[in-house]
Parts: sequence; C-alpha cells; structure tokens
Amino acid sequence: MLRESGLRVTSPRMAVLSAVHDNPHADTESLIDIVRGNLGAVSGQAVYDVLKALNGAGLIRRIQPQGSVARYETRVGDNHHHVVCRSCGAIADVDCAVGHAPCLTASSDHGFRVDEAEVVYWGLCPDCSRTRES
Repeated sequence: MLRESGLRVTSPRMAVLSAVHDNPHADTESLIDIVRGNLGAVSGQAVYDVLKALNGAGLIRRIQPQGSVARYETRVGDNHHHVVCRSCGAIADVDCAVGHAPCLTASSDHGFRVDEAEVVYWGLCPDCSRTRES
C-alpha cells in the first residue's frame, strides 16, 4: 500500500498505518502510545509527520468532530459518515443513508462541484444512555 501510494516503506509508517487500522477513530496521542508500544522509541513528531503523509496519500482519513481532537481511520474511498456520543465521545461509522455519493444534494451548490458530503450524527452511545437512565 505504501509503495503504491508513492511512500517509502519505513517501520514508523508501517506501525502507524497498522495502529490506525487496528484502532479506528483513535486520536493522535493514543496512536503515539500504540506505536511506541510496538516500536519503542519514536518521537511524537514522527507520528504526526507519518499521519500527515498517510492522510495526504489517501491511505487514512482524518476526521475531527466539533469539540474533539483529530481522529484517524483507514476506511477511505467511500462516502460514509459518523455518529458521535455527546457524553463520552465514542465514534462509530454510519454508511451513507440514501442515494449515491454525495448522500445529500445541497439546496444550492453556489457553483461548486460537490463530490462529498460530510454528515455527523450526534447522540448518546448505548453505554451512556444506560448510565443516564439509571
């Protein structure tokens, strides 16, 4: 994947890509901890640089719901959305609900060629819902 995207294959890149794949929607600090657990000494800046390169190459997707730090996922190339818990911040993927990409047709595109729609659903996850009901 790295070579096909024009990136050199390095241990940090492989470790970060694997960490994002195994931990969808993880934040940068969590990914740094995971990568350090697998590689040992690696700087936080190196992980930030790898995340930027992987995102730029289209191998990962960076999302940042309102009020949240950036999160990363390897599910790219489709027009899926996310549901976010208002209480604990848990995030899950939501497939496009209706229609073709983009899922929503803007009431006015203002001359833009729209190729993606970003939708974030907000609510309470099952664990937080149970806690509030108790």
